[in-house]
Amino acid sequence: MTLNRPHSDIHQTIAGLADRGERFALVLVLEAEGSTPVGVGAKAVVEASGAIHGTVGGGAVEAEAQRRGLEAIAAGRPLVFDFPLYGLAVGGASPICGGRMRLLVDPTAGERRAAYAAAAAARQRRERGVLLTRIRGTDECDVAVEFLREDAIPSESDFPGAEAIRAALRAEEPELFAAERREVLVEPLIPRPLLLIVGGGHVGQAVAVQGDLAGFEVVVIDDRPEFTRPDLFPAGAATRCGRVGEELARFAFAADTYVVIVTRGHQHDAEALAACLRRPAAYMGMIGSRRKVALMREDFVKSGRATSAEFDRIYAPIGLDIGAATVPEIATSIVAQLIAVRRTGRSPRMPIA
Repeated sequence: MTLNRPHSDIHQTIAGLADRGERFALVLVLEAEGSTPVGVGAKAVVEASGAIHGTVGGGAVEAEAQRRGLEAIAAGRPLVFDFPLYGLAVGGASPICGGRMRLLVDPTAGERRAAYAAAAAARQRRERGVLLTRIRGTDECDVAVEFLREDAIPSESDFPGAEAIRAALRAEEPELFAAERREVLVEPLIPRPLLLIVGGGHVGQAVAVQGDLAGFEVVVIDDRPEFTRPDLFPAGAATRCGRVGEELARFAFAADTYVVIVTRGHQHDAEALAACLRRPAAYMGMIGSRRKVALMREDFVKSGRATSAEFDRIYAPIGLDIGAATVPEIATSIVAQLIAVRRTGRSPRMPIA
């Protein structure tokens, strides 16, 4: 078996820069009202060289964040600034989105390396938690950061209180709480849903690209080394090369796992399906014609490898009925179905008659 590890996130970037003793400033969106390019919790890191990791929206707001970041690095003090996007002229330099952003620039973020490293480690372990950024003061301010796993949120907590923290985590939305001269940004850190693609051929590769764009963490399994090469898949996708049934038997399925079976033939599809069918998952889908699906269903039920109800949980033929013909179109129909299940809990199925 070979395994390519996914790349690190912005919190790991912060920890890495701190470990190397680099000078940098974290830029964090505290508020985003109206039409804005990014939402609350968006982050960028500005190095002393001017290099930027992550984004707080690009364009004018990012240029201002970069300028403020370099100034803050030189001064060594955190600050908060507002950035309006209410320009009036289409041809002018001011943004015309119609919103307002409020951002923290923290050149002392390296001092909170432990909190950011804990957040990055939790992401790698696919654990839920919250990152608390506490700010005292207005223009020049003091900043403290703490990461809490979901199961480690204390029953009693400083402002805004344990229940407010848990409510933000349940809602899976960052929220800023303010009282007098202190503010706390509560950022739920939720693992991305895991998209397990069985089959690294053309369809699997296209699904990986679109699934990554749609916010899934991608893992691809194939028994052929030439179809698990990292360059075939998005940066951050993991690949496993080995016998499909054995790899799936070792794989840690969870309630947020989405399985897409798109191997090179019905025998491999059947092997994959048998290994997945009774495992926990939010979604399972298998590519194939209506005739293939009907024959496989009959075989699985007659052999006792599945009950009718167990087989019928599979989305097969896979994808939405949009008349897809090309590989990119087929991938689009599959990922659209994944999104429907993720966001609504259900999806229309391909007609079987």
